[in-house]
Amino acid sequence: MPSFAIIGGLLLNVGAFLTYRGKIFEAVWAYLVADLCWIAMAWERNDGWGMLFIAIGIAFGLLAFRRMHRGDMEKSLNKDERG
Repeated sequence: MPSFAIIGGLLLNVGAFLTYRGKIFEAVWAYLVADLCWIAMAWERNDGWGMLFIAIGIAFGLLAFRRMHRGDMEKSLNKDERG
């Protein structure tokens, strides 16, 4: 059975590929699910500090996703819309 680290790593690769293809919203979901795998891995190892820092990263990721989804970001990924 694959470990949470392997599953999280695979999801990280999926997120990177989706980012490369320009599918940012889907990539963020892959990254967030990977983070949940790493939380589970830290829980198994009784790593409280690891869980804390991963949870902080998840919170920032969710905030960034919300800003992107609402259109509040100041930058665009489209070449013709960049300032």
